[in-house]
Amino acid sequence: MRPLSRRRLLGLLAVNTASALGLGTIATPSAAAASRRDFSPAVVVGTGYGAAVTALRLGQAGIPTVMLEMGRLWDTPGDDGRVFCDMLNPDRRAMWLATRTQMPLSSFLWLDIDRRIERFTGVLDCVHHGDISVYVGRGVGGGSLVNGAMAVTPKRATFAEAFPDVDSDGMYRTYFPRAAAMLGVNHIDPAWFETCESYRYARVSRAHAHNAGLTTTFVPSVYDFARMRREEAGEVPRSALAAEVIYGNNHGKRSLDKTYLADALGTGCVSIRTLHHVRAIEQDADGTYVLTVDELDLDGTRVATRQLGARYLFLGAGSLGSTELLLRARDTGALPGLSPLIGRDWGPNGNVMVGRANRPRDRTGTVQSGMPALGIDAWDDPRHPVFAEVAPMPAGVELWVSLYLAVTRNPERGLLTYDAGSDRVRLHWLSGQAQPSVDQAKALFDRLNAANGTEYRSDLFGDTRVFETRLTYHPLGGAVLGKATDAYGRVRGQRRLYVTDGSLVPGNIGVNPFLTITALAERNIERILAEDLR
Repeated sequence: MRPLSRRRLLGLLAVNTASALGLGTIATPSAAAASRRDFSPAVVVGTGYGAAVTALRLGQAGIPTVMLEMGRLWDTPGDDGRVFCDMLNPDRRAMWLATRTQMPLSSFLWLDIDRRIERFTGVLDCVHHGDISVYVGRGVGGGSLVNGAMAVTPKRATFAEAFPDVDSDGMYRTYFPRAAAMLGVNHIDPAWFETCESYRYARVSRAHAHNAGLTTTFVPSVYDFARMRREEAGEVPRSALAAEVIYGNNHGKRSLDKTYLADALGTGCVSIRTLHHVRAIEQDADGTYVLTVDELDLDGTRVATRQLGARYLFLGAGSLGSTELLLRARDTGALPGLSPLIGRDWGPNGNVMVGRANRPRDRTGTVQSGMPALGIDAWDDPRHPVFAEVAPMPAGVELWVSLYLAVTRNPERGLLTYDAGSDRVRLHWLSGQAQPSVDQAKALFDRLNAANGTEYRSDLFGDTRVFETRLTYHPLGGAVLGKATDAYGRVRGQRRLYVTDGSLVPGNIGVNPFLTITALAERNIERILAEDLR
């Protein structure tokens, strides 16, 4: 990471001040003074990757901007002295308004490993839609709080296919590097990787992949690898090495509240209102966007409903959240001119989870880093393209299990529609649509098993299935770039309304998508500032 700038220091101070005083709005004094309660020139819904980029660049341009975040600011330690709980000892901080954890890996030896918890506005939400469940982050920083930190750039050919109207040369020359630098992407020391205990599990999978004639690659990360090295040496408290992953990370991860959002707050033009759930969008006769916003308490109870006006409105609430707002506005007539293509081209990024049972001599280790650093790269296989991250199982005991989250090339797409009766969006995705992903993953892992004398685990996903496709960490699509929006995220049929998140990506990008979302947001807001907000 570069040395902390004055802007980032001011932003971090604003975060710490809001946390210490229990404030619902995070802002520097100048931003707080400039922000009227009922109107802001620019409003950004959400605080995830695209939203954070957008807010920073608006703030740098001197445009007063309010960000609305459904979750809380995660900056206050609990009774145990930690902000986040870990995977092995979950409590109410783990899940969003749930009374039970909902782990993607839900059983071991067919025994249920989920736990009962107190209902609370926790950091991880599992949104159920029939045959698939979608994991999303809740809090200032969105998905950056709960992901595995893998900052992977997609293959250029895959990106170009997904975005034929985007200049790929410009993306790979300018915007991907800019996003990586701002996010604090770093690389593991290969020499340390070969000897550390933290990645014994990854070395086992690498050897098995090479035995099968497959290629592996190190994966860039926004987790501080230098700190992880000190964790293993016992020099600092453990975080990645203490099963802190999907329920948040207490130390080494460079989540957005420490990077883009801190910089945005430091401009003095951006404020963040937490526990604010945007429920609907409409438009006044003068063109002002009017947002209906529910204010929540820490138990998820609605304590007030207010309206906020904006001249420029940026949707960064994620694939499900942004698409829901657009569909509700279109189908209720609040914004009747919106595109019929909204809700289309949704996909789970071809996600498949699978586990393999290793031979006794192939120990995966009792200490496993929760932040993956290696992937099996078979994306260029013409019949069975797969990029499989080598995932941890940080149980604290030897399990002899290799676990993977695979990204496959699945052409199937889901559809999001608005249901007026429930006033909710429905995701139409059938279990059979995951079969192309299963076929591709099976071809790769059959090779691994055949070459190494290993077999699949059938006890990890709550029943006897081997391939888990009923969940995704990578929801994509619903307001796709160049279809529901123009080539820069402007929503068709409206002026001064934009999408800036994973809704823009058509269902499948071949790798963990947050770096792509960040880079696209950098590209898009640069053009929007130049042409729309002069």
